[in-house]
Amino acid sequence: MAFDKELLVALEAAGKAAKLIRKEYESFAAIPDAPVSITTHVDKASQDLILKHLHAAFPADALCAEESIPGYDNIPKSGRRTWVVDPIDGTRGFAKKTGQFSVMIGLLADGMPVLGVVAEPAQDRITYAQIGNGCYCAVGEETLTRCRVSKRAPGALVLTQSWAKPGQTSRPVEVLKPAKVIETYSGGVKLAQIARGEADVYPNTYEMFYDWDICAGHILVTEAGGKVTDLAGDSIVYRAEDFSQRKGLLATNGPAHDEVLKKLAAG
Repeated sequence: MAFDKELLVALEAAGKAAKLIRKEYESFAAIPDAPVSITTHVDKASQDLILKHLHAAFPADALCAEESIPGYDNIPKSGRRTWVVDPIDGTRGFAKKTGQFSVMIGLLADGMPVLGVVAEPAQDRITYAQIGNGCYCAVGEETLTRCRVSKRAPGALVLTQSWAKPGQTSRPVEVLKPAKVIETYSGGVKLAQIARGEADVYPNTYEMFYDWDICAGHILVTEAGGKVTDLAGDSIVYRAEDFSQRKGLLATNGPAHDEVLKKLAAG
């Protein structure tokens, strides 16, 4: 089944949100010590814009989003078709003005990701995928580029992760000993990095995160030729009652996946 219209609408919504965020970002006063839990008026404005755009085009679809905004209480949060939205993934990156944040819009059909859009407003970059049609990226007005995961061997892996505390090394880095480590806010950015071949391994070892943290980026990786599972090597399951993910996530370029799983389990 094609999702051409859905992808077009998602790209429009992400583009509008990215434009709004860029404008706000220019005048936003940086918060150097922004906490993990921070949210801003821009998160809510972005989400409101996205949900209105999606709902106008697909009024029968469910809407699952990170922020709570009045006016959507009567719309189901899950269903056969569910839009999964993170209006600013990596709000700390926005608040600290590191440029490391993204807009994430995904669509689940019968619990499976069928399209995903990850827009990075600070870079004016958008990476997107539709099931069966590959993954693509554009920066500004540049021509679309087909995204493919890297072919780097397990001994030369580039690992992307959230920022480690100063002076500390994360367990995945200790265990995997990658050739290079990229640290960034936003799961959407990390998953897009895997899809574009900039990184090879993204282990999410948090005890709990949510569908909107990974849904859009998940399909970018798989459509670019990579692999995504939980930390036990099983398929990611969406639509828990509270939209939580409690089994971790591993996204890789594919060839390294099984070996990385074994090392993480043993470590």
